[in-house]
Amino acid sequence: MSPLNTIHLCQIFKNLDKNGDGLVSIDELMWLLERIGVQCRRDELELLVGDKALDTTDFLFFYETLVIKGNNFYQEKCKVEGEDQILESDLRKAFRVFDLNDDGFISSEELQIALSRLGLWDEQDCEHMIGVYDTNKDGLLDFEEFKDMMCA
Repeated sequence: MSPLNTIHLCQIFKNLDKNGDGLVSIDELMWLLERIGVQCRRDELELLVGDKALDTTDFLFFYETLVIKGNNFYQEKCKVEGEDQILESDLRKAFRVFDLNDDGFISSEELQIALSRLGLWDEQDCEHMIGVYDTNKDGLLDFEEFKDMMCA
C-alpha cells in the first residue's frame, strides 16, 4: 500500500512542473532525484520515461512503475551492474534527506519539513504516511522501514 494517494501525487506533479507547462520534464525529474540524493544518469531516466516529458497521467504511471512495483529500475540496475550496494546507497542518501536531526529515525514533523523544503507539496498527512510502513508502531521510520516503503 502506498502512502501517497492520487491527490498527493497530483500536488507533487504540480510542484515539480516548475515552468507550468502541464508537463514534468526529464530535467524536472532529475532535479527531484538529485534533491533526494538518488543518483541516476539522464540516459537511464530517458530510457525509463520513454519521452522527454510526462503529463499528469504519465507521471502517475511513472510513480506506480517505480514505487508500487518495487522500484524495478534500480533493482534491475543493481543486477545488471552486479553492484547490490547501489540501491542501498541511494536509499541511505534519501533517508538522510528526511532524517533532519540525524537520529536514525524519520518523524512526521521531519517528513513534513523535508517535503516542504523540496517543494513537493503543501499539505500532507505525514503521520498517516509514516503509519503505513511503521511496523513497530513507534510513530517513526527507521532505515529498514524507510527502505520497505521505498521498495514496496
